[in-house]
Amino acid sequence: MKTVVTMAMRLAVAMALVSGAALARAQGPVSAPDARTHAAPPAVRARDLGVPFEGTPGSNNAITDVPGVEVGFTTLISGDGPLVVGQGPVRTGVTAVLPRGKNNKDPVFGGFFSQNGNGEMTGTEWLIEGGFLEGPVMITNTHSVGVVRDAVIAWEVKHQADQEPKGVSTYPWSLPVVAETFDGGMNDVNGFHVHPEDTFHALDAAASGPVAEGNVGGGTGMRCFGFKGGTGTASRVLPADQGGYTVGVLVQCNTGSRSQLHVAGVPVGKLITASPSPIGMGFPTDPERDVGSIIIVVATNAPLVSAQLDRLCKRATLGLGRVGGTSGDGSGDIFMSFSTANPLADDIGIHAPGAKNAPSSPVAHIDMLHNDEMDPLFLATIQATEEAIVNALVGAQTMTGPNGRVLQALPHDQLKALMQEKFAPAPW
Repeated sequence: MKTVVTMAMRLAVAMALVSGAALARAQGPVSAPDARTHAAPPAVRARDLGVPFEGTPGSNNAITDVPGVEVGFTTLISGDGPLVVGQGPVRTGVTAVLPRGKNNKDPVFGGFFSQNGNGEMTGTEWLIEGGFLEGPVMITNTHSVGVVRDAVIAWEVKHQADQEPKGVSTYPWSLPVVAETFDGGMNDVNGFHVHPEDTFHALDAAASGPVAEGNVGGGTGMRCFGFKGGTGTASRVLPADQGGYTVGVLVQCNTGSRSQLHVAGVPVGKLITASPSPIGMGFPTDPERDVGSIIIVVATNAPLVSAQLDRLCKRATLGLGRVGGTSGDGSGDIFMSFSTANPLADDIGIHAPGAKNAPSSPVAHIDMLHNDEMDPLFLATIQATEEAIVNALVGAQTMTGPNGRVLQALPHDQLKALMQEKFAPAPW
């Protein structure tokens, strides 16, 4: 007898497998996701150490200052000692950025720019072609991109089933945006410790408000400018006469060499006296080579369309340059942006034909900022990117990974002393 396998049957099987995915975690000593990650911002940020950044930050100085944006994390830390592939030590995770929050599926205008393509960000072909970001932005480690991508689709299908009437196909298909940086120096990256439920947790835990930094989410095991790196964020608010718009940036920083690091123009990497972290760190290369990658997500509530958001992305490169980044051959420096303005601009794409809330016209009417009004947004992106990277460094803590390898955090006391030496008021 011939069995016909329908799409519905395939989805049912996939969801059943996903629901039982937690059982697979017994294969290795992976810690449970930490639901408190988002709610616990770092005790110290770069401004607390006297770094004199330019521009006016929002209330949280985070990407979540853009109204509607939510961020969630799953952080996986477990095991110590020698590397045993498939068991650990584990130092990795998942980061989720949701442009309109987890309960709003309305697409947003999006942009993309690859400064150096030695990395991965899925879903960008349709982002470039269609101009819309149709779901969350996810960031993880290099070898977990696939599982996170598939889990996003499963989450969307499940989320739709929970919220929509039967038969409404809000997510008939999906091309999730998932980016990565490599944490093989601190993490059993070939042990594949990120599972579907870790992605679900990051999405479900997403919230507005303060955002954790450093050793959290996809940034858990990352190395940045020779020190412990990871996740960082910052924002800028324009004055009313420039529109009053907000720009927020989130980075997963795993790039650069120590000698390149500059903070507020000070060559901090060369002046700090702490012992350098050992070479290797997952890369068979000279520690002074710029390798490792950085993912930058830029959000704004300014009414920009996709071509303008491409331009905004490019300015993130200048923020990276301010801290000393050179986008070396081995660094995957990949940036994306989105605007939360223009709700329902792609409304016809999120309702089934004939649905109750389907748009009455195939023509969308949108707002668009004039190109010659974009300069303040460019500057805000540069400033917020610079600060987000330094916040990632300041928020990170010293970490011990496989085989006892230690990745030192940027010393707060030395950074503060260098800032005071450079910027303290001269005595009378």
